[in-house]
Amino acid sequence: MKPGYRKKAGRGYALCLNNRGYPASLEIGKVYRTLPSTSKVPDGWMRIVDESGEDYLYPAQRFIEINLPPRAMRILAAR
Repeated sequence: MKPGYRKKAGRGYALCLNNRGYPASLEIGKVYRTLPSTSKVPDGWMRIVDESGEDYLYPAQRFIEINLPPRAMRILAAR
């Protein structure tokens, strides 16, 4: 599996590396919340809560999954 790809995304966070084609929805360098994928989500795609506040599917290669300390996760989850 290539870096940035994952089959089943859990609830977590990912850093945006590429927003080409989605400049209003994604910001390079911004951390986005990920949601669990369902069986209907194709491999190589991630469910991301974008700038609209809604979740949409984006190519996983645009992101890198990151691990945050518990305190940072609590702060971001409260937003």
